[in-house]
Amino acid sequence: MPSASRLVKKEVFAQKIFDMLDKYEAGFIVHADNVSSKQFMDIRRGIRDTSAVLMGKNTMVRRAFRVYAEKNNKPFWAELAKLLVGNVGIVFTTAPLADIKEEIAKYKVGAPAKAGSIAPVDVICPAGGTGLDPSQTNFFQALSIPTKINRGAVEIVSDVKVISEGDKVGASEAALLAKLNIKPFAYGLILHHVFEKESIYDPKVLDITDDDLIASIQSAVNNISAVALETNVPTITSVPHSIINGYKKVLSVALATEYSFPLADKVKEILENPEAFAAAAAAAAPAAAAEEKKEESEEEESDDDMGFSLFD
Repeated sequence: MPSASRLVKKEVFAQKIFDMLDKYEAGFIVHADNVSSKQFMDIRRGIRDTSAVLMGKNTMVRRAFRVYAEKNNKPFWAELAKLLVGNVGIVFTTAPLADIKEEIAKYKVGAPAKAGSIAPVDVICPAGGTGLDPSQTNFFQALSIPTKINRGAVEIVSDVKVISEGDKVGASEAALLAKLNIKPFAYGLILHHVFEKESIYDPKVLDITDDDLIASIQSAVNNISAVALETNVPTITSVPHSIINGYKKVLSVALATEYSFPLADKVKEILENPEAFAAAAAAAAPAAAAEEKKEESEEEESDDDMGFSLFD
């Protein structure tokens, strides 16, 4: 049976979680492998004005979430509790999620490759001098890395991938990278899930910018217009194109016949006397250039020292 003091601590911890769930509606589920206590301190300090970090025994946290969900009729928190598996924690926040994501990313720390660890990224040995003496070539031979001796030191001939993402780091790879003073990994809190107003989604969604959304909408509008024009079904997006296409057809008829209208008269005049319009355009070009130069000169004068000099 648990002691009374342990039960009190559990109740206090559960109440702390209840208070967080009352206060926050959004945040991240984060993976915390290889994150040092110093990193946690820095992260807490960096986001403490708007956010809170919850780390604890998963069984206790999940139980608190389920109890809160039942008492407050909020099943979302019970669903979120199912995602708390492994070495994970929760970052609650009231700030924009993209801002907190960027702030957390600042506290990644470089680390050497340790034998037996899983590589989070590909590791490349770059071409060039290593500073190692020729007696160290056995490390490179074991990993099939092409080398040559240049000025009494080992030189890697070309870039070579020694570890692939997701692979277990071997003793030879770890020893070689340590000798080359390469720290290929950076550890920090890894965002696994984002939750916001009873929705759960992938953190990659936060990387979508306004430009990406505009491009996506523009692509959809173009597709709708294309379908509408092909099927002759008018839509808001296709009507401007239909009007322009209609104008082109009427203009082509006017140019091929005696029929005319004001907009067609101008085109007919250009086609009948192209030299006159070419000469007019050539004459207008220097005037436009002079006007542009004048505007630039006026801007430069507005930025000068108003005619005063330090030596006056």
